[in-house]
Amino acid sequence: MRSSVLSLSSARDGYSATPPLDRAVASALPTRLRPADLLRLTDEGAEDVLAGRYDHLLPADGLWPTEERWATRLIADDEVDVWLISWTPGKSTELHDHAGSLGALTVLSGALSEFRWNGTELRRRTLAAGDQASFPIGWVHDVVRAPAAAESVGPLDPTLSVHAYSPPLSAMSYYEVTGHGTLRRTKTVLTDQPEGDL
Repeated sequence: MRSSVLSLSSARDGYSATPPLDRAVASALPTRLRPADLLRLTDEGAEDVLAGRYDHLLPADGLWPTEERWATRLIADDEVDVWLISWTPGKSTELHDHAGSLGALTVLSGALSEFRWNGTELRRRTLAAGDQASFPIGWVHDVVRAPAAAESVGPLDPTLSVHAYSPPLSAMSYYEVTGHGTLRRTKTVLTDQPEGDL
């Protein structure tokens, strides 16, 4: 995992390694946090999970769900939500965006496959433990536990990732790829759940 220079508390207190933006540009953005800030927050969240600081939020019996994705909110305030998500084989998020929220993730264990719409087609990438990704506004993607990670599924062998959204999620739109190679929005839902309904 990459080392952090920005702590969870300092991100909310205004200390950022990201250079300040011009005032006119900054006032047009939905959040003062930048993708680099969200990447640092997910990295620190991952380190905190691995260090046991969130053990009180994990499944009580120590067994991770094997049928449905599971999530718990690690941090919540008016500016950012940070989530821990456990992924199960074959349960995709469906093609979606995060409405007016920026996003980022860090993979703790296992691997995720992301299918991102690049304007003409879906492009696949695999994110393994330690990998990070950020999502600007307008990013449309589908996320699923990677097939290699799915081979060793078990209640003690989860695929885990930490996600941050700023501002906190309030809506998501879902899409389908048409026969003409374009995207069609199928629905928009109000939600505060990470990466779609769990």
